[in-house]
Amino acid sequence: MECEQQDNSLTGHQKVIKEEKPFPYEEYGKVFSSDVTLLIHHTEEKPVSSNECANGFSTKQNLKIHQRVHTGEKPFTCSECGKGFSTKHYLKLHQTIHTGEKPFMCTECGRGFYTKQQLKSHRMIHTGEKPFTCTECSKGFYTKRDLKIHQTVHTGEKPFTCTECSKRFSTKQNLKLHQTVHTGEKPFMCTKCERGFSTKQQLKSHHMTHTGEKPFTCTECSKCFYTKRDLKIHQTVHTGEKHFTCTECGKGFSTKQNLKLHHAVHTGEKPFMCTKCGKGFCSKQKLNLHHMTHTGEKPFTCTECTKRFSSKHQLNVHHTVHTGEKPFTCTECGKLFSTKKTLKIHQTVHTGEKPFTCTECGECFSRKQKLKIHKAVHTGENPFMCTTCGKGLCSKQNLKMHQMTHTGEKPFTCTECGECFSRKQKLHIHLAVHTGENPFMCTTCGKGLSSKQNLKMHQMTHTGEKPFTCTECGACFSRKQKLKIHLAVHTGEKP
Repeated sequence: MECEQQDNSLTGHQKVIKEEKPFPYEEYGKVFSSDVTLLIHHTEEKPVSSNECANGFSTKQNLKIHQRVHTGEKPFTCSECGKGFSTKHYLKLHQTIHTGEKPFMCTECGRGFYTKQQLKSHRMIHTGEKPFTCTECSKGFYTKRDLKIHQTVHTGEKPFTCTECSKRFSTKQNLKLHQTVHTGEKPFMCTKCERGFSTKQQLKSHHMTHTGEKPFTCTECSKCFYTKRDLKIHQTVHTGEKHFTCTECGKGFSTKQNLKLHHAVHTGEKPFMCTKCGKGFCSKQKLNLHHMTHTGEKPFTCTECTKRFSSKHQLNVHHTVHTGEKPFTCTECGKLFSTKKTLKIHQTVHTGEKPFTCTECGECFSRKQKLKIHKAVHTGENPFMCTTCGKGLCSKQNLKMHQMTHTGEKPFTCTECGECFSRKQKLHIHLAVHTGENPFMCTTCGKGLSSKQNLKMHQMTHTGEKPFTCTECGACFSRKQKLKIHLAVHTGEKP
């Protein structure tokens, strides 16, 4: 008699049907249906290859299952939801989502798992065991799958292609996640706020914003995080590790995502378009944040003062107002900062670096935001309108400060004398009255000034520079305030 499966004997095939596995492999306690399969497992021989991608397999059956990746064939269907799977094994795993069954329990922490393999991989978190090592960089991994995914970093292999935009990915999982960009599918809903997520993991991480749970703690500074990934990214602050380097300018980054975002500076690429106003963004994250300017949505609330924010990052930065935490130190002067961004901006005081140049007049700026505000001088654009008096301002920050003239709000208080100020900058300048500190030195006469702004104005006494010109009579002034006072001559207005 012959079996329908041409490559096996009837006896061998019957063992598969009966799941009879009389040949043990003592090293792991694994059993096999024949001495041949035991031998192949031991030698890791892969005599059968795929014509599509040249991947090797130990048996013809394994090759047949693999080919479904290329053909898209999914013969096993879930009776609950109709979802198709390439193998009976994957169907069985999926069905536990509906039943909630997690029969494999971790004796260390009591966590349940759908499969024995998942439990085995999880146990390594407790033991610290990472048996799969990368031959390129010696990095260790808990599973062979994780190692295989990691190796694509070295090989650059991206076998999974998006049929919508032809973008390539190293794993099927990453492709699947990407495809939600095109479909807009977000099947995982938060029961607290009804927000949708494209993956179960994203939903799980989001749940922690409601519970306040932060299970991942930094051993260096004890700061806690919602996800292991956030902790890993944070740890680069302490290690200074920057694995990802820009091929254009040589700048290093701690994450691949940050490098990708940076590349857009060179390419000018902004593929994520706002459907409301047509503005383009280099990342989906930035587009999502921008959308909130149209919707007014601010889902992140401060537990200390109930102030709301449109992003988690903005909330984290705000928290430092309450905690007083300033983990970033300037190596030049020892000054402390609450964010890496504000430290980086401060460091330009020491380096004198002004990488942002105005194409109209050639003036240079240390920050992109300052250049953007300056451009309004040339364009006359003031898109931020005050709802109280109708005045247009060139930036959201200037609008916020202007509105304080109506509300009388002065949130910055001097701890020495109790005087209040509408701007943090004004408070800093005022503090010099008490400390006598004048850290900004004029290179021409050696005079010390309390602020960078005062130094800039002082230097005009040496250069004779008068950048503010009256459009009515052509008179020039060294300060904007003086021009404003002068304009009253023409308008009859009393400033």
